[in-house]
Amino acid sequence: MAVARTQLRATEPTFEEINQGVLSTLEPPTRSFFLAAGGLALIVALGTAAWGYQIYTGLGVTGMGQPVMWAFYITNFVVWVGLGHSGTLISAVLYLFRSRWRPSVYRAAETMTVFALTTAGIFPILHLGRAWFFYWLAFYPNERVLQPDFHSPLVWDAFAIGTYLTVSVIFLYLGAIPDLAAVAAASAGVRRTFYRMLSLGWQGTDWQWRNFSAAYLLLAGLATPLVISVHSVVSFDFAMGQLPGWHDTIFAPYFVASAIYSGLGMVIMILIVIRRLSGLHQEITPWHFDQLGKLTLLMSLIISYAYLMEAFFAWYSMDPYEQTTFSMRYFGPMAPLFWLMVWSNSIMPLALFSRRLRRDLRFMFILGIFADIGVWCDHFVIIAGSLTTNFMPSQWGFYRPSWVEGAITAASIAFFTLMYIAFARIVPVISLTEIKQGARWLHRVRTGLRRGTA
Repeated sequence: MAVARTQLRATEPTFEEINQGVLSTLEPPTRSFFLAAGGLALIVALGTAAWGYQIYTGLGVTGMGQPVMWAFYITNFVVWVGLGHSGTLISAVLYLFRSRWRPSVYRAAETMTVFALTTAGIFPILHLGRAWFFYWLAFYPNERVLQPDFHSPLVWDAFAIGTYLTVSVIFLYLGAIPDLAAVAAASAGVRRTFYRMLSLGWQGTDWQWRNFSAAYLLLAGLATPLVISVHSVVSFDFAMGQLPGWHDTIFAPYFVASAIYSGLGMVIMILIVIRRLSGLHQEITPWHFDQLGKLTLLMSLIISYAYLMEAFFAWYSMDPYEQTTFSMRYFGPMAPLFWLMVWSNSIMPLALFSRRLRRDLRFMFILGIFADIGVWCDHFVIIAGSLTTNFMPSQWGFYRPSWVEGAITAASIAFFTLMYIAFARIVPVISLTEIKQGARWLHRVRTGLRRGTA
């Protein structure tokens, strides 16, 4: 079926054909799926064992120490939170603007948001020496009248992630209800009962659609400020400090732009893999990647502007501590990561000015990889790089990660991937409802492309 669907159709597809195409992603998993899932689960198990070793031995098994007390774990936390931002942007913001290319990509982006935030929430706990006291970060009633320290950035992060994750899960589930009902109608036996329970009795009546549209619009309006507010709060973890390289007023928009940029890179990679493995060439076309490429280019230009402003502020301030920090970034031990960051986030994306490259899926996949690598290097240079050079040269030191941090980082990537592919076997990765609503427009887009590119 997947091979046959890679060819362009001369006529507009029917609703039944759309159902067959999208629901084909929910077919029973193959042996390759179980092998991939088993490999990912093994990596997660090894990372969990490394964490157990860290708990038993202490944080001394990591590379953290004076003066670099924030390193891999906090970098991973910031990056994973950022990866979820494009999901909210595509699902909520573009919905409010009624963007026509949104329906084919937003479900995959929303799913990425939920699981990226779930993964991000693990790292502040990993960073704690006594992880079993993580609930101290939350506001909860207790007989000792103890409350969290609201001056602590970890408490800010707990509230930000909790709010963002709650809204994202509700938004994802609400939008999937009509599709879950469609899956139930196409299923039988226990599977049918399972999906009917998940669809909450959805019948597609006029009353249900009116309430669904109102609730979805309300949640989209609620989720939109989260694109800016959540990662701004995360950036305050650093901007509120006095450390050279951190105390910067541009951090809030800078972190938001880099978060959306890395998230778009991840969405592009996920969609290319889904398109290739599921045969959804009719629903995900090069035109969609063209639109994603334009948005990615915009975020890259904003990030490049932030890089220039950071360098300008360091020069204009005439602050020797700030200038030394940036000099160490450019020419010191962090220089390879810094220039890789510049290449990945500022130079390579300039190729997206080319329409041909925006529709070249091989180039877009490679760009997505470099986007995520570049943003990780960006945050690592800011976090660990700034801590290596503080106000006292006698306290300067360089950070070298240990195998424990590397194993846990690899496990987090495997954990995210495992959750994503498992979820994609339960819920359609493309919205049946919105694809049907925009079927005529999407058909015009497909037939307008050159044969062989769709």
